[in-house]
Amino acid sequence: MTASRIPCILVTFLGLVVSAAFGGSMASAAAPAGTLRIGVLPITDVVPFYVAQDQGYFTQEGLHVELVPVASAAERDQLMAAQQIDGQLNDLVSTVLFNAQRPRIQIVRKGRQAFAHAAQFWILVPKDSPLRTVQDLKGVEIGISQNSIIEYITHRLLEREGLAAPDIRTTNVPAIPTRFQLLMQGQLRAVTLPDPLASLALLRGARSVLDDSRHPDLSQSVISFQAPIVQTRADEVRRFLAAYDRAVQDIRARPDRFRNILIAQSRVPDPLKDTYRFPPFPDPSVPRPDQWDDVVAWALQKGLIRQALPYAASVTTAFLR
Repeated sequence: MTASRIPCILVTFLGLVVSAAFGGSMASAAAPAGTLRIGVLPITDVVPFYVAQDQGYFTQEGLHVELVPVASAAERDQLMAAQQIDGQLNDLVSTVLFNAQRPRIQIVRKGRQAFAHAAQFWILVPKDSPLRTVQDLKGVEIGISQNSIIEYITHRLLEREGLAAPDIRTTNVPAIPTRFQLLMQGQLRAVTLPDPLASLALLRGARSVLDDSRHPDLSQSVISFQAPIVQTRADEVRRFLAAYDRAVQDIRARPDRFRNILIAQSRVPDPLKDTYRFPPFPDPSVPRPDQWDDVVAWALQKGLIRQALPYAASVTTAFLR
């Protein structure tokens, strides 16, 4: 068995394993009507959830929303597989892996994305590094999280900037703080990081060789729900998104009012607390078919999935109307 098959197999059997750990049928874990449990990572992308909760928007929509903090994407995916959460903030790569065998979750909204004036991911080198251009990264090991959005973004950015696939080398450092430390200590020649640690690295002298503001169509996070929730409780999902959209509008109109939530829930490091600002959030939308198809093609090439996955089974536009 090759290493590249392991994530696919884990996704396939994760639901059964975690269900057993929770002691019974996964179906019994379903939240009652009117209650939605949402898995949230400690990242900027989830701040609108907390703003909606703080402002009482979920309650005004007749919902009881439980925000379930998770420390990692792996923990989030375990809870999703066990149906211990109903929805989550994730990305296209994790959705493809989760739906490798059948459509178990559906994307209902885009969470964040890169913009031409606002990056989400950076390929960074230490401050004294002689590496300055994309061509300098040819054959250089770049610290990433394997089989994740970080790896996808790294490969696609470098390919778009002229590197051939065989010239792109990566090394697996799953924990973002560890990747940050190895960069700052000069133990890795390059890494790919998201905010806010990318901003901290830049503040401390690291240099950006490339970021996704040059190719903003590649980077996005998404809001997804269990497929049965989307199918049988669509009105609750619609009301959840109405509250979420109100929170995004609040952040746009009055960002300073919600800075404390941003700092606390994004775990912004102390040196950035006075300067870190909200990133732009997109208007209500979902990923395009071509964006989905590119991630599917990448996953197929890596052997993470065995067959192409149709866009319509994993992404719904029903909540944009």
